[in-house]
Amino acid sequence: MTIKDFMTHQHRECDQLLVLAEDALENKDFEDAAKKYKDFKDETLKHFEMEEEYLFPLFEEKSGMTQGPTQVMRMEHTQARGVFEKLDSAMEQKDSDRFFSLSESLMILLQQHNAKEEQMLYTMIQNFLQDENDAVVEKLMHYDS
Repeated sequence: MTIKDFMTHQHRECDQLLVLAEDALENKDFEDAAKKYKDFKDETLKHFEMEEEYLFPLFEEKSGMTQGPTQVMRMEHTQARGVFEKLDSAMEQKDSDRFFSLSESLMILLQQHNAKEEQMLYTMIQNFLQDENDAVVEKLMHYDS
């Protein structure tokens, strides 16, 4: 498995977790929705952390690019974290209308963000870290902050 494949697969897993949370909320099962939303948030934030604390610095070290695409991705991660704070509040208040509005905004942000990573950044990372692919994927598979 390549670095690009692994990280792209993680995007799909996170997307699916949000769908499960929204489905539970649609069925007015707030307890299940809260649990599934927490799973989505935790996995998405872990993915961000893997990139920010491990993958991006490794790429920046190898490529010498520190102000390029990784900087943009970090800014978008910060934007998403801001939406998560609002989603937390909506979920605590059991305000499904607000939650759905915010989750739609977050999904649009993440889809655009993920497309940039998958179509550009992960390919760049793959090219620079090709010789270390297996070790990097192994580290990502067992990543623990």
